[in-house]
This record gives sequence, C-alpha cells and structure tokens, in this order.
Amino acid sequence: MLNGKKIVVVLPAYNAARTLERTYNEIPFEIVDDVVLVDDNSRDDTVAEGQRLGIKHIIKHEVNKGYGGNQKSCYRKALELNADIVIMLHPDYQYTPKLIVAISSIIANELYPVVLASRILGKGALRGGMPMYKYVANRMLTLFENIMLGQKLSEYHTGYRAFSADVIRSIDFTHNSDDFVFDNEMISQIFMNGFEIAEVTCPTKYFEEASSINFSRSMKYGRGVLRVSLTHRFHKWGLISSKLYKKQ
Repeated sequence: MLNGKKIVVVLPAYNAARTLERTYNEIPFEIVDDVVLVDDNSRDDTVAEGQRLGIKHIIKHEVNKGYGGNQKSCYRKALELNADIVIMLHPDYQYTPKLIVAISSIIANELYPVVLASRILGKGALRGGMPMYKYVANRMLTLFENIMLGQKLSEYHTGYRAFSADVIRSIDFTHNSDDFVFDNEMISQIFMNGFEIAEVTCPTKYFEEASSINFSRSMKYGRGVLRVSLTHRFHKWGLISSKLYKKQ
C-alpha cells in the first residue's frame, strides 16, 4: 500500500512467456499489493510462466478477445480485488516497472487521478528504438487528438497507465472496442468526465520479444484514433450522443 491505498498491477498478456519474468521481477512489491495476469489465449507458456513466478491472480481467456477485451478483464478483476490504484503495465518489458512508485505516488497523494507514462517527453522513444514511421504517426495523431479533445498531452498511445479506481468505476468501458483503440476511447471518456491526466517521462525499449503491431494494424489503429477524436468533439458540441460517454 501507499498512503493507505491498495495498489493492484494488471498485466494484459499475449505471448509474453519470454519477457514476463523480467517484468515481474522489477515490480516494487514494497508498495504493490496484488498482481493480475490476464492471458489472451496465448500460443506460448505465458500462463505456466505466471504460475511458476507465483502470480496468484491469473485469468486465461479461452478465446482471443483482443487487447481491449483483455484490459476489460484486467480492470474488472482489479475492482473485484478492491484496488484503490490500478497500474496497467505491459508484460513485454517495453516499459520499466521501476516507475510504479513514482506514478502511484501522484495518485496516492491525490495530485492527479490518472497518470500516463509518456515515451515522448524527453527523447526516450527514438533512443529506445521506436521506428521512425511510428514516431511520426504518434506525433501527428497526438496533435489531432489534443485539438479535438482540447488537451495538451505529449502522447495518447502509451501502454503504461495508472488510474484511481474511482476513475475506472466512473466510466462504462464495456462499450469500448476490443481492439487497440480501447486505450484512446478510455482517455476520451476520462476527459469527458472531467478528470485530469498527469504524465511522467518513461524510457522505452524496442526489441525482438517486445510486442508491436504491424503496419496494417497501425493504419487501422490510426483510423480508430481519428474516429474517437471526432466522436469526442461532436458529442461535446451536442451534435451526436455516443454510448462511450454513458455513465456507470
């Protein structure tokens, strides 16, 4: 715990057997109370590796539900465990768990209810091996999102996030996509509900075992991001009513 807040780390996993141990071993268990591993019907030994490491809460999807579908299971389980702070961390070791103390402190001290670990603040993304086309796309999409959502985030696309459980309870993520655009829909919902988001600089690593979507999936994701941004703006103007912003 931190300041009396129960901290639960959720790991949305797909074929993460080779990187799970490195990720798990860097989790600061002096403050983290529980870890939840959700395996999205991996083709490798992710579940067995999680069991070997002693992870108590393991959920295995019998069919692949997608990245967004995986997160839905993660957050439901974290709330079931009565988490006060939920950390979403990819188990592919692209992001360092060593930042958990810092990002948890921001929420535990009630400075901000949501924290994103940004690869773009500083020069960590390119230094860590982010492909140039992804970096450029990240910057262009982020600019468009900031304009449409009226915000000033450095990036919307990080897979390393921390939430007050109250924030998760306040939004209805059941209507969100089961694909990668789930992340952007959730940020849109958070801002629509009037919450603020903090960012911290995060180093990142791109290597063979780290997960990454291919070019065609990236294009699909980009179109989804544009759709979410426009939906947010049109809903804000009262031109449409989107189920994304339905209250829990």
